[in-house]
Amino acid sequence: MEYIINHQPERHLFTTEVDGYTAYVEYRLDDSSLDILHTVVPPPIEGQGIAAALVKRTYEYAAEQGLKPKATCWYAAKWLERHPEMK
Repeated sequence: MEYIINHQPERHLFTTEVDGYTAYVEYRLDDSSLDILHTVVPPPIEGQGIAAALVKRTYEYAAEQGLKPKATCWYAAKWLERHPEMK
């Protein structure tokens, strides 16, 4: 499924809304990397690939900006393990 993912750079968030619920990725920037801190999907909309879509878009943004992907968030760390092409 395709999700409309919005970037809020001033808040360091990527968000999407599904069935009235907001899911998001929160990240931190430093000089050379983008670190995903949290991936949050409300329970009523879990299991639809929303977290994966948000993490993918966030790391695509990192690549577009020439930043190395990092993951403090356990979900983002597992996602990077499954997608070594993004490292």
